[in-house]
Amino acid sequence: MKKTIPLILALTLSLASTLSLAQKLEPIAEIPPPPAGANDPEPEITIRNRGGDRYEEYRLHGQLYMIKVTPRVGPVYYLVSRERGGAFQRVNDLDRAQMIPQWVLFSW
Repeated sequence: MKKTIPLILALTLSLASTLSLAQKLEPIAEIPPPPAGANDPEPEITIRNRGGDRYEEYRLHGQLYMIKVTPRVGPVYYLVSRERGGAFQRVNDLDRAQMIPQWVLFSW
């Protein structure tokens, strides 16, 4: 019984201090949304049809990084830029392309 009295007293004091702090709180002003186009993680997709083939160009911040090619006959393939402004490399499966490690072993 003697141990419970200090515990009850401590809980009562902490509850009272919490309630007094809660009464002093003021609501936070609503945060405005970011301006449109500021941090768009979504790519811009441009679709072009030429001679029965379909080309989907993927751009992020105006930089072309991938083209999905759907030919009239044959499987779908992708042209992916490995570096900014670099040449495009043909990839048949995007999942496998991202898993293949590529290191420069020798250069001259």
